[in-house]
Amino acid sequence: MSRQSRGTEAGIYMNRIQKAFANGKAFISFITGGDPTIEKTKEFVLKMIEAGADLIEIGIPFSDPIAEGPVIQEANNRALAAGATVEKLFNLIADLRKETEVPLVFLTYVNPVFQAGYDSFFERCGKVGLDGIIIPDLPFEEQAPVREAAGKHGIDLISLIAPTSEQRIKDIAKTASGFIYLVSSMGVTGIRSEITTDLASITTAIRSATDVPAAIGFGIHTPEQAKQMAKIADGVIVGSAIVKIIAEHGAEAGEKVYNYVKEMKSAIS
Repeated sequence: MSRQSRGTEAGIYMNRIQKAFANGKAFISFITGGDPTIEKTKEFVLKMIEAGADLIEIGIPFSDPIAEGPVIQEANNRALAAGATVEKLFNLIADLRKETEVPLVFLTYVNPVFQAGYDSFFERCGKVGLDGIIIPDLPFEEQAPVREAAGKHGIDLISLIAPTSEQRIKDIAKTASGFIYLVSSMGVTGIRSEITTDLASITTAIRSATDVPAAIGFGIHTPEQAKQMAKIADGVIVGSAIVKIIAEHGAEAGEKVYNYVKEMKSAIS
């Protein structure tokens, strides 16, 4: 299937990520690739898409995932112990692309990309049908060579924006592509009972600098939180809550994941 899709307006063409945000608020699901197995990851991804997920983030398991809280750290450990590799995840993307046009994004750390070589890594991403990549430990000031290599092969480097100064937010937003990952709170990923960051002012700063959509992640796990965040941003990202369901139910998590994603998507629609 091609990377390009017809948009909702006649004569306008959008890539898959743009299309995911074109018809209302986007629900973005995260899953750790290979937890509990590669085969089950495929099943769970398709279940999330069936439930209404507009974009899927797939985490490449890493031995030192510094941006992750305990839930996703443990999922990384389970996936690595089960034999998950970058190569197997590339094959997973190629396999999923035969069955869906929903955008697929890798979340990884810079070391695996650097070790493979930027151009080689992103060439492979393009060939298997990946749409974007999120690299939490890649500083904004060091993005240029990665962004250039990714763009050469049609891959969006997704920028993360944390609650920092307004000028820095605007600088990051100006170079953004795909969508902007707006971090709801400082710290690592994980479920939060309350999100107190002034996200409305941050999205205002983002929108003054770019038309690229912004989605809020980190800590969101209830329909009420999702609905609140969707009023502020263009999309909502949920990871730890889904990974926790998989941790609790293992290979039998499919229907639980489906029901959870369906409820969350319904809350923001």
